[in-house]
Amino acid sequence: MSDTLLEAVLEAAGGWGAEQVGVVVSDAQHERASYGDLSTALPVASVTKLFSAWAILVAVEEGTLRLDDPAGPPGATVAHLLSHASGLAPDSSDVLAVPATKRIYSNAGFDVLAEVLSERSGMAAPDYVSDAVLLPLGLTATFSGHSLAHGLACSVTDLARFGREVLRPTLISQATVDAALSPQWIDLAGVLPGFGRQDPNWWGLGFELRGTKAPHWMGERVPETAAGHFGRGGSFLLVDRFSDLVAATVTDLAFDEWAVEAWPPFVDAIVGSWV
Repeated sequence: MSDTLLEAVLEAAGGWGAEQVGVVVSDAQHERASYGDLSTALPVASVTKLFSAWAILVAVEEGTLRLDDPAGPPGATVAHLLSHASGLAPDSSDVLAVPATKRIYSNAGFDVLAEVLSERSGMAAPDYVSDAVLLPLGLTATFSGHSLAHGLACSVTDLARFGREVLRPTLISQATVDAALSPQWIDLAGVLPGFGRQDPNWWGLGFELRGTKAPHWMGERVPETAAGHFGRGGSFLLVDRFSDLVAATVTDLAFDEWAVEAWPPFVDAIVGSWV
């Protein structure tokens, strides 16, 4: 891999139209290339769910929660909520499906997880995420508000650092990471926000998985097991364990058609420069 070529690829982010944009590409140990504003903390919207899921998994390992604990609609569990398989509506307490029958992307599900985590731990859920994940990893990211679904603001440097934690975990066991990055209820179909109905619509425990979805923001060159998340704030984190790749982007430009068009070839170009 040529770091010079990789840096040239990242400069393409300068054409997205954002006033602030930062991109970092990293392997499991070190940042390899970067572009733009690396230190400003910006809202990352639903990318928050990755940090929240990691905190939930810490709570599982310490015995505060179990993945099979009942949570949310009747028949649903913590694992269902993490993988958007609980049947909850996207942004309300309405139940739209029986658990494990449909993939319904649900911010409300993470609100329920926050309530459960707070009740079991005796801490406000954002404080638990901070103590369990942000502080141990030395991140300067901070919660703006109270939502475990979309309340985090962080720099792209911090986002990439969290991606390296996913590749080489220090806060949870490798077995737990393997479960988090494996498809849960593998055959479920559902709508991937911004990219339409996908069948199947793979999801791990908090992490979206590339799978065979088309179209998809991760492009076409990463394996089906690549994982990550994007947010309405115009940011994403991608982790590919096969090639030890972390790609992180933070912008101040809301997700829209520009991202649908720009991100897939951008990610493909990063992968082409990496391998």
